[in-house]
Amino acid sequence: MTDQHVRPHPGQELSVGEVAERSGVAVSALHFYEREGLIHSRRTAGNQRRFRREVLRRLSFIRIAQRVGIPLAEIRSALDALPDGRTPTRQDWERLSAQWREELDDRIHRLQQLRDDFTGCIGCGCLSIDRCSLVNPGDRFGAEGPGPRRLVG
Repeated sequence: MTDQHVRPHPGQELSVGEVAERSGVAVSALHFYEREGLIHSRRTAGNQRRFRREVLRRLSFIRIAQRVGIPLAEIRSALDALPDGRTPTRQDWERLSAQWREELDDRIHRLQQLRDDFTGCIGCGCLSIDRCSLVNPGDRFGAEGPGPRRLVG
């Protein structure tokens, strides 16, 4: 007998509507996450989705990681790396968030730099035409390569 046909104890499973209501995730997003292999359900004899209750914790993990900007592909890789496809534990989150910290710190640094240069210059891209001689004399940033050199370097 496969996992899909095992009848779990009542109350251990939720319908897609119940998961949406409890998690705050739209049904369409749940279907998307399932297609992407981030969450799993079983089908009843009537072809209705049934999710184990632990999917709520898995969805929280996904949403928090997305909220801080972790790409879905990285979230999927992190979840796929868990033994037996288990739902992340507190220790899993601590380990993964530590791994993602450097990337987030770098992203924060780039955003702060962009914010600080936003009104005066776009890093010489060049929207500061009337001030280039002060900020970028002789277009020295242009010699360093294409794009907004002050922000990319």
